[in-house]
Amino acid sequence: MRRFLFLQIDAFTTTALEGNACAVVLDADSLSSESMQAIALEMNLSETAFILRSERADLRARYFTPAEEIPLAGHPTIASMHALVEEGRLQLSEGPREVSLQLEAGVISVVLESSRQAVVRVTMRQLKPTYGRIYEASAVAPVFGLEPEDLVAGLPIETVSTGTPQLMLPVRTHEALRRARLDGSSYAALRDAGDFFSPHLFCTEGVTSSGDTFARHFGVPPDTSEDPFTGSATGGMGVYLWRHGLIDRPSFVAEQGHWMGRPGVARVEVMGPRDGVEGVSVTGEAVTVVRGELSLP
Repeated sequence: MRRFLFLQIDAFTTTALEGNACAVVLDADSLSSESMQAIALEMNLSETAFILRSERADLRARYFTPAEEIPLAGHPTIASMHALVEEGRLQLSEGPREVSLQLEAGVISVVLESSRQAVVRVTMRQLKPTYGRIYEASAVAPVFGLEPEDLVAGLPIETVSTGTPQLMLPVRTHEALRRARLDGSSYAALRDAGDFFSPHLFCTEGVTSSGDTFARHFGVPPDTSEDPFTGSATGGMGVYLWRHGLIDRPSFVAEQGHWMGRPGVARVEVMGPRDGVEGVSVTGEAVTVVRGELSLP
């Protein structure tokens, strides 16, 4: 019997049972891809992270939803770094510590800092953005139970990738965003014919006085139907907002998950001019809620 230490961690929050939950499996080098996928399905969270050794970086991580591997993700990165610090695998000094992390999308930089509110504050620098297809509002809005008029006029429905391609849908009002409902069959057809991993719907208004944006992020079974907080898409959203002039400054506070009873928050900073974004960083904290052992044959 093989045994693996795992932690279940709520990311993008400092309060247990809020934010987005992620299972982090340590010392996972002996696990096959098939076993990782089966464990992710067993955990039944939006993502499960597996920590491995790397020959290209300080560490390697692989992230799986219950259905498939994802090349880059935010809340597993926040959760994984939190777990490694909490378990003594990464030591923090008085100043920031930079760690290189190998993901399926490439090697990224992660900065760790001590925080009074949490064990560690994690800032992940996502990959330089790339831009994909632009979609017609009339074809996309009904997939989410919306009318084309519910989306911001004059702005593209566009795929943006900072490591994982996400479909960006700017929504006019919180009322419309709350009405959004995913039609599974039409969404499956859209995704099969599209160039994105998942859709990110957002407004340029927070749901609290601290927030600047609020978003919802959808999926279909066996993945979770809605993600409480989506770090990779939040980075892509930041790029989109800055590139298309929807924010006045390149740093802001993103909120997500409040309507699910899982409020999460991240600080986002976009690097570079509007017409030449070089990168984006997403900062969050986390809290451990479960520590256990996986027993596998």
